[in-house]
Amino acid sequence: MINKKVNNVHEALQGIENGMTIMLGGFGLCGIPENSIAELVKKETMDLTCISNNAGVDNFGLGLLLQKRQIKKMISSYVGENAEFESQMLSGELDVELIPQGTLAERCRAAQAGIPAFFTPAGYGTEVAEGKEAREFNGKMHLMEYAFKADFAIVKAWKGDEAGNLVFKGTARNFNPCMAGAAKITIAEVEELLPVGSLDPNEIHIPGILVNRIFQGVKYEKRIEQRTVIKIFCLWL
Repeated sequence: MINKKVNNVHEALQGIENGMTIMLGGFGLCGIPENSIAELVKKETMDLTCISNNAGVDNFGLGLLLQKRQIKKMISSYVGENAEFESQMLSGELDVELIPQGTLAERCRAAQAGIPAFFTPAGYGTEVAEGKEAREFNGKMHLMEYAFKADFAIVKAWKGDEAGNLVFKGTARNFNPCMAGAAKITIAEVEELLPVGSLDPNEIHIPGILVNRIFQGVKYEKRIEQRTVIKIFCLWL
C-alpha cells in the first residue's frame, strides 16, 4: 500500500533549499499552507521565488517571509493588501512579476498536465505582452504563455488520506488543486489526515498520484483578510 504520510512539517519540507522556486496555494488568506510557511520562516530559507495568487498581508501568510527578506522574486496576480510587499517592490529590493489571474491559474494547470505552453488573449496589447510571441486565432490576437517550472508545490487541503488523496473545503478550492502535481515535488498539509479508504472516492478533488508528501497541520488561524460586516437595524412596531 502506498503511504505518503510524513510525521510533521519539518519532515515534509526536507529538500527545500536557498534559491528554489515554490508554488503556494491559497487565495488571499483562504486556504494557505500556514504550517509550511511558518516552517520556511523558521528554516530561514533564502532567495526564494514564490508563485502564489497573492503575497499575504504584513504579518501573516507570505508576508512573514517578506518581513524576513526571504523572497527574492514574487510571481503573483493580486498584491494589494501588503504594505511590506509594496515597499520592497518600489525600492527595487523585490523582483515582481504580475500576471493576469486566469493566466496564473492556467500556467499552474498546464504544468500539472505536462503542457509546455498555451495561447491566451489575456494581456495582449499591454505591458504583459512585452517579449512574448503573439498569434492570431479566429480573428483575435493571443499571447503564448509558458507553464511554470517549480521545484516544490505546497498546497493546503481540508482532508486527505495517507495515499495523498485530497478534499478541499469551500473557497479553499482555489489555486490549491491546480498547483498539486505542478512541480517536481508536491507537499500537502491537511487539517485532517485519515487512513486509506476513509474518503469517499466521489468526493476526492485531487488524486494521490499528484502528491508526494502529506502531513497533518496544527493550530490553523484561518484569518480573514478583509472582514466586512453589515449593521442590521430592527424596528419593533
